[in-house]
Amino acid sequence: MEAEKLPNFWGEIPEEEYYESQGVKNKKELFETPQGTLFTQSWLPLDKKPKGLVCLTHGYGSDSGWTFQLTTIAVAQMGYAAYAADMPAHGRSYGLPGYIPDFDSAAASLLHFYKSVRDRNPGLPHFLFGESMGGAMTLLMHFQDPKGWDGIILSAPLISIGSSMVVPWHTLMGFKIISPLGLGKWQISTSRNLVTNAFRDPVKAKLILKNPRLYAAPTRVKTRLEIERVVAWLNQNLKNVSVPFLVLHGKDDTLTDPLASKRLYEVAVSRDKTLRLYEGAYHSLLQGELEETVAQPILNS
Repeated sequence: MEAEKLPNFWGEIPEEEYYESQGVKNKKELFETPQGTLFTQSWLPLDKKPKGLVCLTHGYGSDSGWTFQLTTIAVAQMGYAAYAADMPAHGRSYGLPGYIPDFDSAAASLLHFYKSVRDRNPGLPHFLFGESMGGAMTLLMHFQDPKGWDGIILSAPLISIGSSMVVPWHTLMGFKIISPLGLGKWQISTSRNLVTNAFRDPVKAKLILKNPRLYAAPTRVKTRLEIERVVAWLNQNLKNVSVPFLVLHGKDDTLTDPLASKRLYEVAVSRDKTLRLYEGAYHSLLQGELEETVAQPILNS
């Protein structure tokens, strides 16, 4: 059976058997929020109580399963309880695939779930993790709940748009004209080859693209406008980030701008903050790099 017809990247091994071989237990649940129903998952250490809680948000087009769970599994193997949800308009959560007309509402929906997880695990240190667009969502959740988390971790966060994702101003003006006319759900291709720019390892890129829940269609008009709005807002408010944070970014990332991560580090009022820039690394630090040269050291640290 070909990989694209399988529900998981590892092949035909039953889920329970695979997770047990990794030393974790997995649970899937639907969670109701005021905005809609989220598909959620948890990965817990198999034979010990968790020492902390990490709530992880994937990037654009992805979901909480497939290869994103390589990160959640690694977190659980390190002794933490890992929780993730499919972002609204992604995977098995509510919404038209790829259509996010309001990032603040989407972030609030995710935060509703993560706060419920936090409340069910009193006394445990609790952290947020966000990758790419999930990094933007994580920063929005921080601003919505500024004192609710012990720290955040950002991997190639969408704070500013990278060179391969820039859209000409006249195209954006066109989007602004047609979106209020009921055309915000239109799918219009605006970017170059994102696969080449996102994943340095072509073998891993091929596997990632076999995700049966991947949103690989052109970006929807309103979603693109929201991306532009949110990155502008974030750049105006980076100085107000007050939570302890670790931000990771590949220097050769052209999807999200590594200089924006550097700017976050420089201007945020957080007293406890760390920036790690990786020479020669692309956008997908934890899933798409060669020979685990970046991912494994990050997870081990």
